[in-house]
Amino acid sequence: MGDMMHDTAEQEEKIILVGVATAENDDTEQSLDELEELGQTAGAVTLAKVIQNREKVHSATYIGKGKIQEVKELVEKYDADCVVCDDELTPAQYNNLQEEIGVKVIDRTVMILDIFAKRASTSEGKLQVELAQLRYRASHLVGGRSELSRLGGGIGTRGPGEQKLEMDRRLIRERITFVRKELAQVQKNREVTRKKRQENPIPVVAIVGYTNAGKSTLLNHLTGAGVLSEDKLFATLDPTTRKFSLENGEEMLFTDTVGFIRKLPHHLIQAFRSTLEEAKYADAILHVVDCSNPDMDAQMHTVYDTLNQLEVGDKPIVTAFNKIDRYEASESLKDLHADKTVRISAKYGQGIEEMLESISNVLKANKVLLEKVFSYEEGEKPNLLRKYGQVLEEEYQNEGVYMKAYIDREYLYLFEEPKERTKEPWEG
Repeated sequence: MGDMMHDTAEQEEKIILVGVATAENDDTEQSLDELEELGQTAGAVTLAKVIQNREKVHSATYIGKGKIQEVKELVEKYDADCVVCDDELTPAQYNNLQEEIGVKVIDRTVMILDIFAKRASTSEGKLQVELAQLRYRASHLVGGRSELSRLGGGIGTRGPGEQKLEMDRRLIRERITFVRKELAQVQKNREVTRKKRQENPIPVVAIVGYTNAGKSTLLNHLTGAGVLSEDKLFATLDPTTRKFSLENGEEMLFTDTVGFIRKLPHHLIQAFRSTLEEAKYADAILHVVDCSNPDMDAQMHTVYDTLNQLEVGDKPIVTAFNKIDRYEASESLKDLHADKTVRISAKYGQGIEEMLESISNVLKANKVLLEKVFSYEEGEKPNLLRKYGQVLEEEYQNEGVYMKAYIDREYLYLFEEPKERTKEPWEG
């Protein structure tokens, strides 16, 4: 294995992964497999994986002395550049472990932050990454200096904020305040966009899912959006919104969101809140699931857990089990959270029509079809229908404006005729 690994490109950083299993049936092995994928995305090659079974992580060094020695020997054997721990380390764990092993040590959070730093392309994305990086650094300052100052190059040292990270507490606080102000302005602009969108009757569908589930491939298939679509984790970071028209003329806006992942750092959820909140303001959610992944159930749980953290309310959900062309199991695919489930292959276009029909149906479930001629004296009502409804047909006739539209039940009262009050018996 070692010889094979040494044949890799020189620019690749050589890493060893370390995790702690605290329960008999936990998912540490799958989590390390995912960490390996994260490493690939960050430009690293994994030489070995080490799992320690403990009741709880070691408070001072993350893993016990025996495992530290094992990791140290592997570092020497493979000439590794870096050790990556699967959980977020405390400053003490980080410092002690690095002293013991003698090479750069980072954790899962730093790895994810590094990938986000590489992938951010918009000014908002870059600001969000920098804010998350600064918050992480601030929480890992020990004795007035950053323990990350000895990282050297490679993973954990990249990003929009890389020149600004070696700072004392005061400077970091000042920089955080500045970045927050910049982000607040960006978020204000986003709110304006959202309000304009809400005034527009076209419903918004937020595409969510575990990272690498195929969300971008699906959006590209539907709209030709040209979103970066790679077989890598976090290929898409910045949200993309595109319009799609059904054959019957019905229109939808699809918004892609950043992929979710287990142990998604709190710093990132906070920093990317405005981006992830696209789901909160959508009319429906399209949950894309990679059904070919053996860890599918755990990934679905992570997605719903993250949506709960974002306080996404009772939105109608359509779950699209993607990569059905690779699904070999005989069991039926279920999602108890979803209003509808469909099987699709975003790559080959399989099941897309059924998926669109399902989305259309869940969107209409809370809507009623209103067909009416408004007299020209009721000038305001057609305007209200244009504002709050989805107009399908509109025609100016002699007697008034004929309109056919879908409208949310909550706005139906605006268009109902006032009922003539029936006299009570005592009123004569």
